[in-house]
Amino acid sequence: MSDSPASTSSSLKHDLRTPLNHIIGYGEMLIEELEDGDDTSGLAPDLRKIHSAGRRLLGVVHELFDESIPESDRLNETRLHQEVRTPINQIIGYVELLQEEAESIEEAFMEDLGKIHAAAHRLLDLVLTHFGDGRFPVSAAERVEQRAPTTFTTRTESESSGTQQARRQGAPSVGRLLVADDDPDNREMLARRLQRLGHEVETVANGKDVIERVRSGGIDLLLLDIVMPEMDGYAVLDHLRINPPPDFLPIIVLSASDDSSRVAKCIEMGAEDYLPKPFDPLLLQARIESSLEKKRFRDREATYLKTIKKEKQRADDLLAVILPSAVAAELKMRGHVKPRRMESVSVLFTDIVGFTTYCEHRDPETVHRDLQELVETMEDVATAHGMEKIKTIGDAFLGACGLLTFTDNPTRDAVQCGLAMIEGAEQLLTPWKIRVGVNTGPVVAGVVGRQKYQYDIWGDTVNTAARMESQATPGTVCVSDATYELVKSDFKGKSLGTPEIKGKGTIELFEITGMSNAEPY
Repeated sequence: MSDSPASTSSSLKHDLRTPLNHIIGYGEMLIEELEDGDDTSGLAPDLRKIHSAGRRLLGVVHELFDESIPESDRLNETRLHQEVRTPINQIIGYVELLQEEAESIEEAFMEDLGKIHAAAHRLLDLVLTHFGDGRFPVSAAERVEQRAPTTFTTRTESESSGTQQARRQGAPSVGRLLVADDDPDNREMLARRLQRLGHEVETVANGKDVIERVRSGGIDLLLLDIVMPEMDGYAVLDHLRINPPPDFLPIIVLSASDDSSRVAKCIEMGAEDYLPKPFDPLLLQARIESSLEKKRFRDREATYLKTIKKEKQRADDLLAVILPSAVAAELKMRGHVKPRRMESVSVLFTDIVGFTTYCEHRDPETVHRDLQELVETMEDVATAHGMEKIKTIGDAFLGACGLLTFTDNPTRDAVQCGLAMIEGAEQLLTPWKIRVGVNTGPVVAGVVGRQKYQYDIWGDTVNTAARMESQATPGTVCVSDATYELVKSDFKGKSLGTPEIKGKGTIELFEITGMSNAEPY
C-alpha cells in the first residue's frame, strides 16, 4: 500500500468526510421533506437505507485514523468489501433506483439525489485510490444482519405492471433469475432493479442455497457474489463446473472487487461474465440480456439435438423393421450392404389355401385383421426357430435359415419352423390351412432399392422352394429329394412321386407331416 497509518494526513480524512457529509446531509434533508409533506411516494425507506449506510461509513472514517487500533484489527480484503465498499455500493444502487422510480417528484428532489450519487462515486474513488491494498486500521464496524433466503414472488402493483409492459413490448430476454449475495440490502436492491426490467427474481444468501436452488431447476441466469458465508462464489463455480445442471445455466459474477486476476479466475471457472460493483445499470441489463439470449440459444440447440436423436432412433427402429438387424447395422455403418453368396441356406415359402376366395366375401378391415394375426404368428415362430423373415408377398411368407446367423443344420430348422407355422395357423381365431415348401442350396443376398430398401435373396434355391410350396398338400411341408436326404432321420415323410416341375423337369418330392418320433410337433 502506498500510504501507511502514520503518513495519513488530516487532509485525507477531510477528503473522505466531505462526500460522506454530502451523503448524510442531503439524505437527512430529503427524508425530512418527505415526512413534512405527508409522504405517499414510498421513497422514505430507501432514503433511510442510504442515510444509514452513510453513518456506518462515517464511523469507519472516524476510527480509520485512530492509532490506538491494534494491528490485528487492520482492514483486510474481505473486510474492505464488507465495511467500506458494500455500503458505498448500496448507496449508489439505492440512489439509482430512486431516480428511476421517482418520476413525479420535484426537480429539486432529483437534483439532491444526483448530489448524493456523485458524492458516493467520489468517496469510492478515494477509497480505491488510497486504500486499494486494504492495509489500514479500522474498527469492526456494524455487521449486516444475515437473513433467511428470500423469494421475491409477490410483486407490487407497479412492479407487476412493469413486468407485463416489458413482455408486451417484446423484451428480447426476460427470464427467471437467481441473485446470490450475503448482504440483504444488496439482494433487495438488485432484485427490485431486475423486477423493473420484467424478470422474475429469487434471492439466496449463501452458496449452499445456490446449489440447492439450481439443482431444483427452472433458473435461467445466476447473478453470483464471491464473498458469501458457508460456501463462497468460487466454491459454487467449482461445484457447478464439476456437477453441471441439466440445462445450460449462465453465471454473471457481481463482486465489489475489480481485480483482473479475480475476473480471469471466475471466467476460467465457468462464469459467463463479471461486473464489478457498483455496476452500471444499462451495462448490467445488456449483459443479462446477452446471457439470457445465449441461454435460449443453447436450450434451443439442446432441444434440436434431442429431436434429432429421437428422429434418428425412429429411423433406426424403422430400418430394423424393414431390414434384418445385421443388415441394418451394416447399412448404418458403411452406407451400403455388400451382396453375398451363401452356399447352404434353407429357403421357406408358405401360402394360404383359399385366400383369394376368402377375400371376396369379407370387408377390408376383416381381411387385414386376420392376415395381420397370421403374419405376426409366423414372425414369432420364425424368430423362435432362428429363421430370418425376408418378406411377405401378398399372402405368401418368405424366410431363410442359415442366412445371417450360423446354424449347424438349417434344413432341419426350416422344416421344424414350417411344421410349427402350420400348427399355429390352425389355432388362430380364424383358422388357416397353409402349404409350406422348403429347399436348401446356394443363394445370393443383398439390398436393392433406393427410395425403399428391400433385403432379398435370389437364385435357383429360392425358385425351387416356391415350386415345392405349390406342390404341397394343405397342412404339410413339401421338399425335394435332395433336401429330404438332409433331414430324413429327423422327420416322417412320404414320397409324392416324380411330377414335372416347371423349369426343373421331373423331381421326386416328399411330404413331411411331423417328427420321426411320431409325436406332433
